[in-house]
Amino acid sequence: MPGQRLARGVCRHLLGHGFVSVEELVPSPGLRVDVMALGPKGEIWVIECKSGRADFAADRKWQNYLEWCDRFFWAVDLNFPTEILPEDTGLILADDYGAEILRMGPATLLAPARRKVMVQKFARHAALRLQALRDPRISASP
Repeated sequence: MPGQRLARGVCRHLLGHGFVSVEELVPSPGLRVDVMALGPKGEIWVIECKSGRADFAADRKWQNYLEWCDRFFWAVDLNFPTEILPEDTGLILADDYGAEILRMGPATLLAPARRKVMVQKFARHAALRLQALRDPRISASP
């Protein structure tokens, strides 16, 4: 899947900046972010991976992700028409193997209580994924 390949490149790149990441995390019922990254100082970034114009146009929920992160980014490939993306969001150029941050989105810091909830969700999501890898009888979905 194109979005999953972009996510892999993004996660590899962010690791080089000290961020650990998980894919397909649910911050709230009805929402599922493509990549959530947790930084070395506890910062939380959400990255939505878009494979093309139609994929972006069909995304009606992305603004709902803003309240769950300190920074929001789009991850797209070299052929994506970046001029259609909102300028007040971050932009990452990615492929299967790596990525580059082209534009930092504005920082909107989470409230401490919301940050605590998100870090806990991140930890539980990551632990469940790891446990599912070790034990095929466990589902990676909570």
